Amino acid sequence: MNDEHRVSVVIPHYGDPFQTLRLISQLRHQDTRLEIIVSDDASPSPFPKGEGYRVVRRDHNGGFGSAVNSGAASATGELLLILNSDLSLSPTFIGELLRASQPYMPAVVSPRVVEHDRPNYTARHWPKNRHHVWEWMTPFARIRHTRLWHRLVGHDLAAYEAITARHVDWVMGACMLIPRSAFTEVGGFDERFFMNSEEVDLQRRLTAIGVSSIYIPGVSVEHAAGGSTPSDRRRSWVTDSRFQYAHKWGGARRLRVLLMAATEVNFVWNLSRQIRRVKDVDARAISAYERRLIAHAWHVRVGKSHDSQ
Repeated sequence: MNDEHRVSVVIPHYGDPFQTLRLISQLRHQDTRLEIIVSDDASPSPFPKGEGYRVVRRDHNGGFGSAVNSGAASATGELLLILNSDLSLSPTFIGELLRASQPYMPAVVSPRVVEHDRPNYTARHWPKNRHHVWEWMTPFARIRHTRLWHRLVGHDLAAYEAITARHVDWVMGACMLIPRSAFTEVGGFDERFFMNSEEVDLQRRLTAIGVSSIYIPGVSVEHAAGGSTPSDRRRSWVTDSRFQYAHKWGGARRLRVLLMAATEVNFVWNLSRQIRRVKDVDARAISAYERRLIAHAWHVRVGKSHDSQ
């Protein structure tokens, strides 16, 4: 099959077009011919039309998964390559990824994703409530850069340290190569997820039909990691999505109980720091904020019906 019909690149986009236009330029200089689709997720200003790519504009902002679904619906390639707009590619990246992926197809494939000159924990274990609790607890922020912390929150350390391709539970969604037929068979992304957890939900459904996830550390891509989204908004999205995932796959009620308990631990920890004036900390305000995050996620993502059960 001709390369130009083999790979459809889908780039979900919102906001300033600079990064997406830069990525398109890099894609057009690859050693592989591509179908490039920008899925504009109802940006305030429409993404500009140009040569060598097609724009699909949504009429409302639905988040990452919804944008990818809209772009994928118009794709014609055998393979979908889903790319965050803030990636930076080498001129041979696509060809390298395709060659490295070939022995494992059909599969969801991710390269090594590098952020701030360090590899990210791209490959991860299926989410457990305990992973989210460890991440929630402020006292453990001090060990965030240790092997222990990464293991506690579910990162696949064996894959992180590997030099050859590995089967893993799931890979982060910044860069994913997926057979389009498999993506379509499972219905694409679940659009109830706005941002975060949509890729693990997708891969769990793909695994159920025999399409596993592969991490390939021998191919790399650079990722800007997080962009300019305020941290409070990111934390709200993450919390909402984790409750949505737990509601769908089991454990939402237990997650709420555990995170509320972790919030109490955080309160005691922050109160001690406040009393000792270790840092300018308002323990009660932080506790109230964390409780609001949990309450919002429970009512919006899980549903008020659970409260009456």
